[in-house]
Amino acid sequence: MGSSITAVSSSGSHGFSKMGRDSLTLLAGLGVEGDAHMGRTVKHRSRVARDPSQPNLRQVHLIHSELFAELAAVGHRVLPGELGENVTTSGIDLLDLPTGTLLHLGDQAVVEVTGLRNPCTQIDDYQEGLLRRVVHRSEHGMIIRKAGVMSIVHIGGVIRPGDAIEVVLPQQPYRPLQPV
Repeated sequence: MGSSITAVSSSGSHGFSKMGRDSLTLLAGLGVEGDAHMGRTVKHRSRVARDPSQPNLRQVHLIHSELFAELAAVGHRVLPGELGENVTTSGIDLLDLPTGTLLHLGDQAVVEVTGLRNPCTQIDDYQEGLLRRVVHRSEHGMIIRKAGVMSIVHIGGVIRPGDAIEVVLPQQPYRPLQPV
């Protein structure tokens, strides 16, 4: 079975969760049409407070649906869009992709993976104890972030649940994902 989009979500206001949609329109260089995080410069409130002129490397947030099953196994019921992602995927290990990976979403849209989502304490406001499930330390002391990846839109287009995802890796040497 190939990789695919299982859900798409957006919100025009700055809140934690996003509403499920039948489709999303991705706009090149901007992000998700009508989403509060759309734009060429940063839109996340904490980043705007630091420097509003920073480029927006967080235009489209993707999370793998397999994370929801992992969370359910430890008592956290999470549905697509509830962690603020725009695109929920299946069959692709987003967290192991290198920086610069291109994801072809559906027939036309292409996003470039820019880095890892670095969730904040708002995730515990949503469900207590959830933050330690999506950010923790390995047995070797490395910080593990599981709350998805961020991306920018290279080629716009309409995407829908059920659309295929094609992965195009960048040239080597690969750069591991870092929080953005």
